[in-house]
Amino acid sequence: MAKVNIKIEGHSYQVEEGLTILEAARECGYEIPTLCAFNHGECSLASCRVCLVEVKGARGLVASCVYPVNEGMEITISSPKATAARRASVELILSNHSLNCQQCDKNGHCELLYVAQITGAREGKFQGEKTPVTIDQLTPSIVRDTSKCILCGRCVARCQAAHGTGILGFEKRGFNTIVAPADNRSFSESPCILCGQCVSVCPTGALMEKSDIDRVDEAKKAGKYLVVQTAPAVRAALGEEFGMKIGTPVTGKMVAALKRLGFDKVYDTNFAADLTIMEEATELLSRIQNGGVLPMITSCSPGWVNYAEYYYGDQLDHLSSCKSPHQMQGAIIKSYFAEQKGIDPKDIFVVSIMPCTAKKAEAARDEFKHDGITDVDAVLTTRELAKLIKRSGINFNKLPDEEFDQDLLGEYTGAGVIFGTTGGVMEAALRTAYYVLTGKEHEAVKFEAVRGMEGIKEASININGQELKVAIASGMRNAKVLLDQIREGVSPYTFIEIMGCPGGCINGGGQPFVKPQFLPNEDLDILDTYKEKRAAALYSEDERLALRQSHNNSQVQELYAKYLGKPNSHRAHELLHTTYKARVRFPQK
Repeated sequence: MAKVNIKIEGHSYQVEEGLTILEAARECGYEIPTLCAFNHGECSLASCRVCLVEVKGARGLVASCVYPVNEGMEITISSPKATAARRASVELILSNHSLNCQQCDKNGHCELLYVAQITGAREGKFQGEKTPVTIDQLTPSIVRDTSKCILCGRCVARCQAAHGTGILGFEKRGFNTIVAPADNRSFSESPCILCGQCVSVCPTGALMEKSDIDRVDEAKKAGKYLVVQTAPAVRAALGEEFGMKIGTPVTGKMVAALKRLGFDKVYDTNFAADLTIMEEATELLSRIQNGGVLPMITSCSPGWVNYAEYYYGDQLDHLSSCKSPHQMQGAIIKSYFAEQKGIDPKDIFVVSIMPCTAKKAEAARDEFKHDGITDVDAVLTTRELAKLIKRSGINFNKLPDEEFDQDLLGEYTGAGVIFGTTGGVMEAALRTAYYVLTGKEHEAVKFEAVRGMEGIKEASININGQELKVAIASGMRNAKVLLDQIREGVSPYTFIEIMGCPGGCINGGGQPFVKPQFLPNEDLDILDTYKEKRAAALYSEDERLALRQSHNNSQVQELYAKYLGKPNSHRAHELLHTTYKARVRFPQK
């Protein structure tokens, strides 16, 4: 791309043509405060006015987040006029903001507090009436508090960019403007998929996950037998909450922390990921061989399942009937594990540590009960786990590396680990499908064609002379392309993997916030590469494991021999499979 010459604070620089002033300044070592711009190429229409700068020859101050650089431009960030304007913008935002910072869940990651500090904004400079408040906490997943909303629009932009659904928008007018689902409905009364991408980009505490920490505390107080399981993506991001570089795998320290938090058993959901592959691969091969509905689509992502039920209710027979891995594991803990350990399932409290806010709503579904007992009792996000660890005074960085409990449900393979990234479920399934169809392991183990962060990927795999055409999508905007092909009867695929969040679980709505101002030791490109770095952490764990195919998990084999019989058996269907139902997008208020 062509370069242009600019000056910032009197110093000359060459930058790429087409960058905004904000982006160019970052590349040149300047950090202009902003609240509405949140990622390279993503900005919500310069609404916050916190990034104002002076440009020689321009009429008045300009918003650096949307103003493009051009040849010879001279930019001043620190002039008294620009400094005063930025401070006034923040003070006006604070005048209509709930200032209970000590109780706010976003404390320590609040961008408004950060820019207030660096602009020198004064609390109480402007006083007056405040916008009427809506607090929506009706879903198990997300809490919306308009008293903390600054109308930056980042959540609106992210929902549209990731999913194309436009769940959030600006409601009402003037001083009464709020950000909400249509008609200021609750998330529970809208076709929101509860993925939490809006939470990930909210600069304040206006959008947060609904915490289950108190429920875990109550279960411990009640003397429940506490079993915790951790999703693969958690280990790839948890270290960020303790100052580690993005992409640092912390499996051993995470296990050590969970054992010190008082859980009776600490297991990895990867065991159930291997179990999922056995069920899902068997289901796929059965559909292929018996003329079943194709393409079959994975069902591990509850955000994606929510989307399918709202928008593609006529295509639900394409979804695998498999529960997601953590729900499978919960069901096995409260049946097989309980039986083997001689514990009443009613006395077991299963906690899932997940990178996802949609998992909270998934665990609450009526379909995930067996004989009136829920598979999973509470879901904590990666961020909530970090809060628990910090609350308990545990020095995470000094913990030794410890191993998951190994009895009954402790073994897992590399195939289970890579479930946490887009393409991982597909690759794990192909490793086992290849073995089932050929009777031998795929020599290279890895299926490179299904890896990467592209929104849509496709590949053709030749297994024993049979061509298997597959596709992978993450983010519902991308999934829609593949789903419309199915609806129109022109899909060329046999098997499709879909994940709700762009990039997969590593970028889930419950993962640590990726905000450069709170990550001073990261590279400038972190907003572009954090997903790849987290994915690399999972692939590295896959490669270091001796077993990398789900069908080689000896404890899964033992589970079938002792309890389930075989994949897709009657008992397996009772415990590990589910059904889906079309949902009304806008129920009557």
